[in-house]
Order: sequence, then C-alpha cells, then structure tokens
Amino acid sequence: MTLKIDEHTISVPLGTTVMKAAAIAGVEIPSMCFREGFHNHPSCMICMVKDAKTGNLFPSCAVEAIDGMEIITTDNEIREMRKEALELLMSDHVGDCEGPCRLGCPAVMNIPLMNRLISNGNFSDAIKIVKEDIALPLILGYICPAPCEKVCKRSQIDSPVSICQLKKFVAAEDLTGKNPWFPQKENPTGKKIAIIGSGPAGLTCAFYLTLKGHQCVIFEKENVAGGTLRIIGEERLPHHIIHAEIDYLKKFGVQFQLNKTITTEMYENEILPEFDAIVLAAGEQKTGFLNLEHHQPGLIANPETFETHRPGVFACGSLIRKQTMAVRTVQQGKDTAWNVDRWLKGLKPQIIEWKFNSKFGKLKQVEFSEYLKESIPDPRHTPVKGDLPGFENDEAVAEAKRCLHCDCRKPESCKLRVYSFEYHVERKKFPAEDRNTIKKYFTHESIVYEPEKCIKCGLCVEIASSEPGLSGLAYIGRGFTVKIGIPFSTELGEALQKAASACAEACPTGAIALKIEEEYTLLK
Repeated sequence: MTLKIDEHTISVPLGTTVMKAAAIAGVEIPSMCFREGFHNHPSCMICMVKDAKTGNLFPSCAVEAIDGMEIITTDNEIREMRKEALELLMSDHVGDCEGPCRLGCPAVMNIPLMNRLISNGNFSDAIKIVKEDIALPLILGYICPAPCEKVCKRSQIDSPVSICQLKKFVAAEDLTGKNPWFPQKENPTGKKIAIIGSGPAGLTCAFYLTLKGHQCVIFEKENVAGGTLRIIGEERLPHHIIHAEIDYLKKFGVQFQLNKTITTEMYENEILPEFDAIVLAAGEQKTGFLNLEHHQPGLIANPETFETHRPGVFACGSLIRKQTMAVRTVQQGKDTAWNVDRWLKGLKPQIIEWKFNSKFGKLKQVEFSEYLKESIPDPRHTPVKGDLPGFENDEAVAEAKRCLHCDCRKPESCKLRVYSFEYHVERKKFPAEDRNTIKKYFTHESIVYEPEKCIKCGLCVEIASSEPGLSGLAYIGRGFTVKIGIPFSTELGEALQKAASACAEACPTGAIALKIEEEYTLLK
C-alpha cells in the first residue's frame, strides 16, 4: 500500500495508522495520548492531519492509511485546530507549571527544587540549583528584598516560606566549607572578554561566561572589587561576605585588574583590539562615557539582548537603567552572558523567551489540606541566633519542609506544556466559571497523582491493567465529568503495586509523577 505524506511517497503494510506511516516517512506528528504498542484513544486531538483530496481533518493516531492517500501534516488550518485542541485541554487543567515563587524571582531561580533538596538534607545539591541562576547567592541571601516570598502560596495559609534565608543557608554552607562546589566549565574557547565594572552585574556575567569556557578579565577603577555592593552597610551585608564571593570567582578562573580607570583612549586603543567581546557594567555613568551613545535612562543598549550599537559590545545593570534590586541586576548579568556567548559563537543575540506557564491563582480554602499533605503545618521559623547569622541545619530543613510544592514535577517533559508553548496557546481561551478543586494522592511510596492535571488519555489505565495490583486505575464517571481514578475506594499504593513508575513515565502531563522529580537528573 502506497501513500503520500507531505512530500514523501512511502509504502506501508495494511493496518498501519497514518501516524505510524508518518513516522516511517520521517515526519513527526505531535501527540500526547499515543503510545506504541497500546490501543489508540484519540483524546488529545493534537495529532490532527488533513486529507489533501477531501480537505477533511482527522486524528492520525486512530485512522489507518489507505492506498493512494495524500496527507498534509501541517498548514495554517491544522495548526489552528491543534491550538484549539490544546486550549480546550487547558480549560480543564488545574496546576502551576512553575511555582509562583520562581516566577516572582527576578533571577528565575528554581526555588521549589532548592526547597525539596534542603528538606531532604541534600544541601550540596541545593547549591547547584541555586548557582544555575544566581552567581552571588550568599550576598543576595543577605540583601535581596525577597519578591519571591510575596507571591508564595504558603502565605494564604499562614506565612510564606523563608526563601532568602534558605538560599543564604545553602550558600553559607558551601562557601564557608572546606570544599566549595565549582560547576564543570566547558572546554576553553580561546576567547577573551573584558568586563568593565565589578558590581553585581559584572561579577555575575563573568561567572557565567567563565562557565562557558571563555576567559574573563574584570577591570575595576577602585582598589577592591564589588562596585555598589561596597556601599551597603556592614550591618546589612558584612563586607567579608563580598570578599568571600569574589575569592570564589578568582578560584573559578575570573581575573581582576584593580585600580584600572578605563579612559576613552584606553578603551579604543587597548581594550577593543585585545578582547573578543566587551561587557560594560560600570554602574551609573554620566553622558559621554567612552563616547558611547547615551540617553535619559543611561547608555543606549537593547534592553532585551543588551547589545550596544557597536558589534561585540554589550552593556547591562545600572549603566543602561538604574536598578533598585541587586537580584534583578544579577539576572541581567546572566542574560548578558548568554547573549555574549551566542555572539562569540557566531549566533545572533536574541530575546530569552520564557516557556509556557499554566497558573491557577489562589488556593481554595478546601485545598489547604491537600497541599499540606506534602508539607508540615508549622509556622514560619526564625533563626534562633537571629536573622543575620542565619539558619542552623535543623532549622533550614524544618523551614524547607513548609514548602507546598505547588509547581509541576514534570516541568520539562510535560507534553501539554511543550506543545502549548509551540502553538502559542491562550491559556484562558475557554474560561470555566469555576475551576476544578485540586486533589493530591500521596499514599504511594514513589509517585503522586494529581487528577486535575489529567487529560484522560487512558495510558495509565491500560498500563495498570497489564501489571495487576489490587485494583489498578479506571475511568470513573460519564461524559464531561469522567475522570481517571482509583476504584473501590482503595489507596493509590494498593492500586498501583507494580506499574507505578511505568504510569509516571507514560503520563503526558504532571498528573502522575515520581516523587523524586525529573529535575534531580539535572544534577547527575
């Protein structure tokens, strides 16, 4: 049997689905409910394709190929149908992709994962998560105004989790320990970057560019590095902390040239010819700085890519616009480093685009108990020795256990999120009068089940039936109210005695997920 899929003409055996035929032709069709070797239950409807002869649309996972078929797998009409199918799924989906704390953090640090690691006593891995987004964690642990805590869902129950204290705790444990953690640098590139200014933006930029294998030299006009951090009083930020963070950067490979005032002549005749890229992070400057273009807020640079008008020259921090939060400046330093690295690789700097995020808003009163299933009811902990010294080990663990874990456990592999981003889904295209109430099932030793994230694909039902436990899973209800649930009022641990991990792996969303989250693999 022969058919045409897009520009590919292929022969396939009788009984082959259009999706399978497309795979043989090397054409990928998106799907969430299809799994090789299982019955096809076209519930997601994002595998829609078009019959070129009739113009009819149909789910490719459930329709068998016919001799002489001509199939179109993507055009504007198909994309719109897939987008609408995803928007319908999102109308019934209740759950945050990212925790509100992470979205509220200007540095976009993975706070929920840090909390989970600390609550398990895994301090050494917690600092790895912190340094993915924050190069100066101990400094920020002291001075950050904690915008993340203002949006913490725990505040709807009592008080927010003490996120900054926890960040400060793991940073202090690491930096003041015998063997502070250094991330693995990429192979040396031979590229040299000059960074003018040693404030939080310049220090951060140097850290992440060094991580990429580039050689960074920071030029500072004063006899000590730190920039605007040095203005902060000792009572708020002990200056030995600044020294410690800078010493860490030196050991990581960042070079410092102090007492170096960069004049326009030096910039033009020495810096530009010697270095492959320049990052300007010298804080607020008057008009005429290095003869670069200036306007009311500061130096003219693209606010999203941090490029100046001169190729290979970037600017960030208060030099382009006055910054009021060091954590926002740190984020700019990291984003600037990302675009400098792209430029050095011959790629065009670009805007860093955030992934799709589902957000359901405030908890209902009846949901407090659901979220407290994975938390503890304790009030917010205050360090016994006072805020400035910070938590002891047991205090940090106890505070981290207050986290409600309201983010998704499959932030990277959730297909609903991946495809919603790809098809530019409008999250509230089909708003419900009242959202479904969140339920969480934790009685299994290795997985958690959140039914309001389920798309009813039925894969878990079929997998569980092939590995019998006490009951498995089943469709419960009829019509639009149908849910996948645990029959006969059994516990989750009894229902999935053998097939739990397989169900979690097959689930296309975060509805069934391992308690040891996929994010842990980032540390390995």
